[in-house]
Amino acid sequence: MRSILVIQTAFIGDVVLATALLESLHKAYPQASIDIAVRKGNEPLFNGHPFLRKVLIWDKRQAKYRHLIALLKEIRQHKYSLVVNLQRYAATGFLTAFSGGGTTIGFDKNPLHSLFTHSIRHQMGTDGPGEHETTRNHRLIKSLTSLPPARPALYPSAEDDAYTAQWKQQPYICIAPTSVWFTKQFPAAKWVELLNVLPEQLQVYLLGGPGDRGVADEIIAATTHRLCTNLSGKCNFLQSASLMRDARMNYVNDSAPMHFCSSVNAPVAAVYCSTVPAFGYGPLSDNSRIIETTETLSCRPCGLHGRTACPLQHFNCANTITASQLTAALPS
Repeated sequence: MRSILVIQTAFIGDVVLATALLESLHKAYPQASIDIAVRKGNEPLFNGHPFLRKVLIWDKRQAKYRHLIALLKEIRQHKYSLVVNLQRYAATGFLTAFSGGGTTIGFDKNPLHSLFTHSIRHQMGTDGPGEHETTRNHRLIKSLTSLPPARPALYPSAEDDAYTAQWKQQPYICIAPTSVWFTKQFPAAKWVELLNVLPEQLQVYLLGGPGDRGVADEIIAATTHRLCTNLSGKCNFLQSASLMRDARMNYVNDSAPMHFCSSVNAPVAAVYCSTVPAFGYGPLSDNSRIIETTETLSCRPCGLHGRTACPLQHFNCANTITASQLTAALPS
């Protein structure tokens, strides 16, 4: 195997989980050149990556289809021995089918799967066995390697660690309070309940992107916990992973920060609201806790993905989770 391309142009959490496949392919073919194609904005995940040769970028926001054609031309120039598509959408099926790759592999739910050299059955949610996404993805290359599925892996640099060292002078926890989807996001008032019962000497860092700063400020303003610092927008992806790696605990939603924790084996307490771990996107760290309502709700889960609002307007899947459930995840 001379050269390999992995295609995953979805959201950041999906790309982090795709790194598990990169690990497996590198172990199986250590001499192969491995590239990955991602959507524009996710490429910083791979800064300084130790064995990736190239990150190919698809700009989906501006002139989406013109950039898709440009990306296909770039892919064809590389004449890949193997192209592995982790997605189930026509655009990436187009890239795969016409990549010129020697072997092309993807899931049978991709509309263009009949044009791949190998099509693998995809199962998730109610029609599948509840396996983790990394295991599902690994089935794409199961015929190529006998190795077990690897874990996701990100590689913060020495510079990333040096930057975050300023916040590691005392024991701390991290909270990533937001999510793209409302029904995946533990409410701000519930995060405040947690902060109000934490040990008063415990430093808390709130993490997120620049757009999350307002929510984090709202949480800090409402809590009586004095040692809270808003780091939203102050750490890039790899710096966030570096900070989370050395935390006593990381509290996250069913969102990308959970997968950051998996990628550096950081302790994590994952709060599930409308979604459930059985969908296959749970934490993989050695010290992983799942936190969800203890009530039986006939409406949960209300879909495979998050929603912009609770369909029944009560959001009990989040509101019935207690602060004591979260504090039980803290190491003694």
